[in-house]
Amino acid sequence: MDYQSLVNAITKCACVISQKNNSDGTPGELCIEAANELYLKSVNMDSKDFEPGRPYYYYVSKKISFEGFTLRSSSLNILIHNYLYDQTYNGWLDNYFIPLASDNEDTKYTLFTYDMTPESDAEKLSDITPFAAVRAIKTSVMLREGRNFEKTMQTVMDNIREDCKASGCSLILTDFENRTFRFLGNSIADEDIDKTKDFDEESFFTVIETWDKLIAGGNGYIIMGNLDDFKENNKEWYKTMDMLGIKNIALYPLRSKESTIGYFWVTNFDTANMLHTRQVLELTSFLLTSEVSNYILYKEMKKVSVTDLLTNTYNRNAMNNRITEIIEGSYQLSDHYGVVFADMNGLKTVNDKQGHGAGDNLLKNGAETLKNIFAGCDVYRVGGDEFLVIVENKTEEEFNALIGKIKELSETSETVKFAIGSCFVDSSFDIRKAMHEADVNMYADKSQFYRNHPELSRRKRD
Repeated sequence: MDYQSLVNAITKCACVISQKNNSDGTPGELCIEAANELYLKSVNMDSKDFEPGRPYYYYVSKKISFEGFTLRSSSLNILIHNYLYDQTYNGWLDNYFIPLASDNEDTKYTLFTYDMTPESDAEKLSDITPFAAVRAIKTSVMLREGRNFEKTMQTVMDNIREDCKASGCSLILTDFENRTFRFLGNSIADEDIDKTKDFDEESFFTVIETWDKLIAGGNGYIIMGNLDDFKENNKEWYKTMDMLGIKNIALYPLRSKESTIGYFWVTNFDTANMLHTRQVLELTSFLLTSEVSNYILYKEMKKVSVTDLLTNTYNRNAMNNRITEIIEGSYQLSDHYGVVFADMNGLKTVNDKQGHGAGDNLLKNGAETLKNIFAGCDVYRVGGDEFLVIVENKTEEEFNALIGKIKELSETSETVKFAIGSCFVDSSFDIRKAMHEADVNMYADKSQFYRNHPELSRRKRD
């Protein structure tokens, strides 16, 4: 068959791909046998340099998902269409995989043709099955109306898992800078065999770091059938999947502003209705990317609104919010609690003699000291050199031991010196009165400090 004439007659990018099985019956290389000018131009190849029979990855980067669609089309003799965003090209691809007749029973041929645009086409995005459309609408409504985002996300994972007849459906948020991840939703068909709880975070993040290369700029990655070939490409992930009993997986990245913020996947799904499953997952990943991006932005803005940017402690706004919650009863203190006021001694002297940079470092060191000694407690910077700590779930003896520790450090440290005032009471005691007593005690301690160290006094308390 004259495949070159075939692709030349097509007005979109087109090529014919051959696939011949190896002697052991496994799929061999996918090779490009014919390509039209538009296709060659799209891969930056001059027609005079094109040689039929070369592996496809001679022209473009190797993509497991592309190989999967091609092999599925030729082996099942079906037309496959997908519409997706490809990060490699920074554009939307409208792809068709069409099985072709072959005059050689040992070789299968597939016509691959596509069109590419920089912006998405709403009509093509909406070209989906009714089943996928209904699921997308339900997911969108749930995400918009749910009051608790994380609980809603868990429900979405449960529903997607059931729709795809899968054993698992999960979504993780990733932080590549700190090499950490956390599950935002994790639905397992049988909770008794949820082995994801046993993940070693460091080892699994090593696996996560390989996913971007596997997806290779596409919108997803699907593995079905025999995983032995995959074992050679990604041994670490293969070990994880083997441990979890995974036979197939569909993995989708959540990308926002050219950064990967997480991943969404289903495992051991029903492959009999693959068209519906793939459309549901692609649409869901599209919706999740938008909602998760907004969620992360909201969390970051909320954190900034209650965080002191210099010391990374809570700020005065956060303290006021917490005190209001305690007074109104929306936050319940432990049966006994303590309040600590800690004021940085000598900050004015450091600022005057060494500069405000040195003063800032002193404040940061002081904040770290408080966070280390009062680990697990809320530490607030409530003024220029003043901090507040609310201590819960401690006995009076344990509380006094912490006060003794911070006072001892203040006496021995060459730099971090606090004036300390504290008050320990039961939960029936008004938090405002406890704060007042601690504040009075702190100023008494500060006055004593400057009597003992007149060289650091600025005549008035700093």
